[in-house]
Amino acid sequence: MGSVIYGPVSSWRLGRSLGVDMLSGQQKLCSFDCVYCQLGSTVRPVARRKEFVSLERVAQGLEAIGHVDVDYATFSGMGEPTLASNLGEAIELVRSNLKVPVAVLTNSSLMLRQDVRDELARADVVVAKLDAPDEVIFRKVNRPRIRCRLGEILEALRLFRSTYRGKLAIAMMFIDANKDRADEMARLARELSPDEVQINTPLRPCAVKPLSPEKIAEIQSAFSGLEGVVTVYQASPPLVKPFDMAETARRRPEFQKGEARGQVP
Repeated sequence: MGSVIYGPVSSWRLGRSLGVDMLSGQQKLCSFDCVYCQLGSTVRPVARRKEFVSLERVAQGLEAIGHVDVDYATFSGMGEPTLASNLGEAIELVRSNLKVPVAVLTNSSLMLRQDVRDELARADVVVAKLDAPDEVIFRKVNRPRIRCRLGEILEALRLFRSTYRGKLAIAMMFIDANKDRADEMARLARELSPDEVQINTPLRPCAVKPLSPEKIAEIQSAFSGLEGVVTVYQASPPLVKPFDMAETARRRPEFQKGEARGQVP
């Protein structure tokens, strides 16, 4: 049984990021099957929340690594972290042990639930995915494996934004399927009023080709007037060296080939 703590990894969004995986399976466990996912297809879709990893295992993982110099502890890993029913408790446990800000990366699919929004509210930073301006693109790009509609997710994001006191970032992945919908995506961003908009394209190995720096710059121009807009091509991720390469590569396949941006050789 591997560790639920992995990294640190070099994150263009969060700097030196220590991963916390509350799913920690050998397969991806997710509510989406996004076409650009670096973990491949969702062979085992999950719709219901449950405890996959005990708080005891998290505590053991934290004790094993001791002190580590990172910018964030980030809940991510082998799928959608909000599927873990003990996510809120795990956030508090990690923060109290590491004394660093806690971030959660979510595909937003379970934010329709009040309990999920309440647990996410415990994090210092929530990075919520929004890749589509309409239902057609949503189903083409994110390929949901649970019953949810884009309109419901947008309403849940609005509810969360209205009460959340931490930093809300909206992560938008641009690929061929949505590259010409930047104006509509920017309109949604303005309606949600996040603290940051992260414009991304898949630079890690996956089934979809990234857009060029020139196209991402063109997309960014549609977001003019919005504060906190950043793009993956503008980032300067720090150099890092994972303390456990095997556990890190299981969640971040690019480490298997030494292709991680900012990785120490």
